[in-house]
Amino acid sequence: MITELDISVLPWRSPTVIADIAHREEGDETLNPYTEGLPDEIQEQLARRYAELFEVYLKFRDVVERVTFWGVTDGDSWLNNFPVRGRTNHPLLFDRSGRPKPAYYAVLETARHAGGSGREAARVFQNPILPGFHADPSICRVGDDYYLVTSSFEYFPAIPIFHSRDLVHWRQIGHVLDRPGQVDLANVPSSGGLFAPTIRHHDGRFYVICTVVWGGGNFYVTAEDPAGPWSDPVWLEPDGIDPSLAFDADGTVYYHRQLDGARGFIGQRVLNLETGRPEGEVVELWRGTGGVWPEGPHLYRVGGYWYLLISEGGTSYGHRVTVARSTSPWGPFESNPANPILTHRHLPDHPFQALGHADLVETPAGWWMVFLGFRPQAGRHHHIGRETFLAPVTWSDDGWPVVNENEPIPETLPAPDLPAHPWPEPPVRLRFDGGALPLGWQHVRNPVRENYSLSERPGWLRLKGAAATLADRASPTFLGRRQTGLGCRASVKLDFAPAAPNEEAGLALRGHESDHTLFGIGLEDGRRHVFLRLVRNGEVAEVRSPEPLPPGEVILTIEATPATYVFSYQAAGGEVRRLGEHPTRDLSSETLSQGRGMSFTGVYFGLYATGNGTPAEAPADFAWFEYEVTER
Repeated sequence: MITELDISVLPWRSPTVIADIAHREEGDETLNPYTEGLPDEIQEQLARRYAELFEVYLKFRDVVERVTFWGVTDGDSWLNNFPVRGRTNHPLLFDRSGRPKPAYYAVLETARHAGGSGREAARVFQNPILPGFHADPSICRVGDDYYLVTSSFEYFPAIPIFHSRDLVHWRQIGHVLDRPGQVDLANVPSSGGLFAPTIRHHDGRFYVICTVVWGGGNFYVTAEDPAGPWSDPVWLEPDGIDPSLAFDADGTVYYHRQLDGARGFIGQRVLNLETGRPEGEVVELWRGTGGVWPEGPHLYRVGGYWYLLISEGGTSYGHRVTVARSTSPWGPFESNPANPILTHRHLPDHPFQALGHADLVETPAGWWMVFLGFRPQAGRHHHIGRETFLAPVTWSDDGWPVVNENEPIPETLPAPDLPAHPWPEPPVRLRFDGGALPLGWQHVRNPVRENYSLSERPGWLRLKGAAATLADRASPTFLGRRQTGLGCRASVKLDFAPAAPNEEAGLALRGHESDHTLFGIGLEDGRRHVFLRLVRNGEVAEVRSPEPLPPGEVILTIEATPATYVFSYQAAGGEVRRLGEHPTRDLSSETLSQGRGMSFTGVYFGLYATGNGTPAEAPADFAWFEYEVTER
């Protein structure tokens, strides 16, 4: 006999009520009360309910042959789109990013206490832990809390900072640089700007040190609360990249960075925190094992040694992590005979490539390493950016760090033996009815503030098109978020009546000034139309909707698979129409680095408006933005 049990965190509605509301685009609050994600108490209640269910199943294990979940992640649940699209159900054990939830651990704990198998009782996590463009991770621990920062390059607010209590589940708590006066990104090219921050905690204060490439050079900022506010930058020296700090027991602060380019070295000085100035001559610490770009240095005191961790080979398929040690922080440093301690350069078919730029953290459950990598699709093309990964670290008998027992990094690993601490999942639909946007939304360079408003039309986000476009090295009207899944869907509802043929607004896929995709509303012969414009290395190709748009709002949707972006639209009262598609490799870093310069970021989904050389007269109003990961 097979018995089915449907589970939802939302109130039950009778078939009559469902039939009555099924035609609506949105449900009311009684149908969909948790638009901002599940409250902690509801998550705990759901976990308890699962535990109670499995206690019953285990009690009757002699007749219960197996329990099957119809779906793996919340994004797989048919309840998300029934009876209306955009419901925020959370009935399954994994969230939309494939990460375990409290209910998952409740099931495993129930099995463990009941004598369940080791296969069931083991907690695991999936790499990457921060999918999408989250490059150059650096981590520090304060008590039971862990904080992590990543590069942001030309995007502002800059240097996102994340918080975790178990190393697996992370939530963004702020940006280190969120005031325009802290950093000037004007005219910074794509993949310029904020490179490779390091975060450290010492004597009750947090420190982040970073570089503005094609800007002011190296600087550090401080804060008592990692969520901010952070100080204005203390500027150091313009030369070198990837700066880091190490604090000695005697109060000495070591400031080290990469110097002298691709065939350079790791150099170190003392940093005087009283004056904010480096002191003494630069001392060369190490040139690595012979790979180009010895960079990303971090110095740690472990036992009787100072360990210098760096990356070599360039941040692509030859990337690797190497380590050296000395009894003095000034060297001489001896190279680990087993270098590199982390790389996939010899595994061309592995789904994770370019592993490197690592940082170490010690926990009550042992040592762990965070590092970047990317996931190529459609051949050797990666488009959603360099992502953050996690792996365990042990120490050999002769005192060297060993990453994941010298094995390649798999997608699934045993989780750190720390209390699981997932965070509430954000809603699929973001409504612009609050006083501020959630963290994670960014502009290209410093924004022109008057071009953005959440108050001029209550309940809507209003964008005013600047003269600048996404092809300009300027400050276009653009507000975007990272693509964080290889498969995903992004939609907006847009109310826009362009006043002139030069005005347009819509949804963008941004990779670079020279390479992006614009999916928007424009004006031709006095009538609105939807267009799909592909900008590729400065060349432009465009298709337009076969029929003019009727008056009213328009829904624009981009659906992504690992290989393809598909573009469709729906006019007021009309059917969904597909306008076109293009390969994801068009916006891959491998494509964008061919004759365009560097490409270190990943694809952004963004809302945009422009007057194409002249400030736009008509505003573009967005009612909501939906984002849902369908394939991690």
